[in-house]
Amino acid sequence: MQAKKKLHALGRRIVLLPIFLFGVLLSAAAINVSSGSPSMTWAELLGVIFSNVGSELQRTVIWEMRIPRIVLGLMVGMLLGAVGTLMQGAMNNKLAGPELLGVSSGASLVMAAITVLHLPISVMLHPFLALLGGLAGGLCVVLAARGSRGTVGMLLIGMSVSAILNGLLIALIALATSNDVNLLYTYLLGSLANRSWEHVLHTLPWAIITLPIAFFFTRTLNMLQLGDEAAAGLGVKVLRARIAILALCTGLIAITVAQCGPIGYIALIAPHLVRALLGTLDARFILPLSALCGGILLVAADTVARLLLYPMEIPVGVWTTLLGGSFFLLQFLRKRQGGGVDV
Repeated sequence: MQAKKKLHALGRRIVLLPIFLFGVLLSAAAINVSSGSPSMTWAELLGVIFSNVGSELQRTVIWEMRIPRIVLGLMVGMLLGAVGTLMQGAMNNKLAGPELLGVSSGASLVMAAITVLHLPISVMLHPFLALLGGLAGGLCVVLAARGSRGTVGMLLIGMSVSAILNGLLIALIALATSNDVNLLYTYLLGSLANRSWEHVLHTLPWAIITLPIAFFFTRTLNMLQLGDEAAAGLGVKVLRARIAILALCTGLIAITVAQCGPIGYIALIAPHLVRALLGTLDARFILPLSALCGGILLVAADTVARLLLYPMEIPVGVWTTLLGGSFFLLQFLRKRQGGGVDV
């Protein structure tokens, strides 16, 4: 009887949580698209969106600046939310995140090299080169992890590779001029500013291809949560599965870093929030809802980044880092008091 009640409660939360998340998303998007300069009434805004009326300036600001930014933020956040679930499940560690894969560091290092060394490379190619740098950094971790046993060894390898790449990045920045540093500042902190439909179109194919692939790993993630020995007993080739999941995560992260720079903590926070709200560890439900939650978190954080100190804007990566640090500090304090969720 008690088991039936738990299943009923879980089913109700699975239905209600997406509705709640969509409501939060619509609210954040509405605030983002309606605020700023030029100011518009809700009637004018709806006219621009649905009837294509209004001044040329209003149409340009809404359709070429604000809406692409929201769409890109939603897609990037969804990719990061999915990455968080995949990594935490594959490593069986709830603190695993993309920062441990070397992808963010690899992409950032490539962008710093192009800027500091003044390489004669077209701006149009920068996102693709950042993508290659991110894939190279992640590949180093994945290949090195092939000889490791257990999640601790893989985490240490990821931390080591990321530390080396970050050290090289700092060395490059130290050689840069003040103008170069200004150019790198926004990118290295992570930002959605000045993004257009072109960035959306570069990201969309990756989201369409990789997110469905991620869902194929939900059964494997559920078995890996039981421990390596239990998963192996159920027929999972643990090391091979872990490498495959990390390789997929590398591709997911690389495109987000290429388009927006390294945006931290979204991948870590989204799965924690969904697990706490659903009250289950089942990856079949956690993965899609974490993706949605990640998109909402990034759109909401970008709304704060754009409007809180308007007209000045601080890159969204700063706000997600503040959010993530505060979130885990609160979780740690709650855990010490014995009444919180285990992180």
